[in-house]
Amino acid sequence: MRDLLACALTEAATPGDLVAARTQMGFSLGWHIVIACFGVGMPGLTLFAQWRGQRTGDPAYESLARTWARAMGVLFAVGAVSGTILSFEMGLLWPGLMGEFGDVIGLPFTLEGFAFFIEAIFLGIYLYAWDRLPPRVHLLTGVPVVLAGVASAFFVVTANAWMNQPRGFDLVDGEVVGVRPWEAMFNPATPPQTVHMIVAAFMVAGFGMASVYAVALARGRRDRHHRLGFLVPFTFAAVLAPVQVAVGDWAAHFLGQYQPLKLAAIEGLARTAPGAPLSLGGIYTGGELRYALEIPNALSLLAHWDPDAIVLGLDQAPPRFQPPVNVVHLSFQVMVGIGFALVLLGIWLGVSWWRRRDLPRSRWFLLASAAAGPAAVVAMEAGWVVTEVGRQPWIVYDVLLTRDAVNPQPGLWAGLLTVLVVYAVLTAATVHVLRRLARLGPVPVRGLAPQEHAPRPPRTGGGADAGGAGS
Repeated sequence: MRDLLACALTEAATPGDLVAARTQMGFSLGWHIVIACFGVGMPGLTLFAQWRGQRTGDPAYESLARTWARAMGVLFAVGAVSGTILSFEMGLLWPGLMGEFGDVIGLPFTLEGFAFFIEAIFLGIYLYAWDRLPPRVHLLTGVPVVLAGVASAFFVVTANAWMNQPRGFDLVDGEVVGVRPWEAMFNPATPPQTVHMIVAAFMVAGFGMASVYAVALARGRRDRHHRLGFLVPFTFAAVLAPVQVAVGDWAAHFLGQYQPLKLAAIEGLARTAPGAPLSLGGIYTGGELRYALEIPNALSLLAHWDPDAIVLGLDQAPPRFQPPVNVVHLSFQVMVGIGFALVLLGIWLGVSWWRRRDLPRSRWFLLASAAAGPAAVVAMEAGWVVTEVGRQPWIVYDVLLTRDAVNPQPGLWAGLLTVLVVYAVLTAATVHVLRRLARLGPVPVRGLAPQEHAPRPPRTGGGADAGGAGS
């Protein structure tokens, strides 16, 4: 039955259709995940600034909280649009996956829907009840926004983790039976993958928010609002950077045990070997990794805590079941390189603060900090390339091939072009709205919510009154 379903689904699908579907899904996910990272990390930083303002009476913290709340509301709305597009794409582009395994992975998507509605409800209260509720009560209305944002990320990533480690069902004569949704959601990939993603989301939000203020500081705007606007999110993200390195090591051990072929692609390890080296850089060509700097036995140590352990290579699977090595290997190198650079940048600030209780005086620090926001996004996107491309050619690891899950209908390129146009408009509109909000300035307006505008003074008429006003 399962083979018949696969044949029916792929009968009209062409290689071009598969490329179009994968490109559309990858582009949509890559765009949405950036907005989602701010949805996970920004509410917590906003509440922290508001709490510090209430605790210390410092108006700069209150100003920051209101300024960030404006952007938070816009990004939530945009994320809702892009997330809805993704939910439709799952069914329209991949009926072989959702039709056969929808019952297995439906639970996390359902729970994510509840988390989304909780976040939407309390975000509305938080944004428009500013100065209409007692300060502490208003602060508490933001707590569900923080928790729901993290929960949404967790539930969605558990579904993706299931695709890497499918559990919670039985296949009997090609039919999916004995569905166990909780077992599927809490599969072996869930712990490392969800923690890795949530920490990355907070880092993207922190470094991204700090980079805006780093640009302003580099241009000479050294007032307290901009200094705090930089220090609060940057410090938060910098503290998480070494934590993410440790989580990445955890993920490497997971791959060594559960997805050795992906680990082999990450390292460009052509052949199974004991005491495998860790490779830095290099290009995979001619069936081996060339021009790489090798650290002897380091891969065996990292993957299995044993410098002489056997690490499985790409030779464990025939070429048709091997992922594209260069894409996976180079993406991993980019992710790790940026990650360690961000750790060093955080150490730079830490040393300067320990010595002088001030930012580093070098302009290069501010320029590097301004680049840290985009760099964190690149690292996060590269990590997702490793996760998704490293699983290929399987959409459900070792169970369902990607080509067997694609929509069999022709003309998927038209959908891809349509989505590109939609996202181009969405990007332009988002940038335009955020820039308009930025022009409102950082000064809080008492009695108004951050999303509201102070009324403009009425225009005076002509004649003597106008002349007197002008003078």
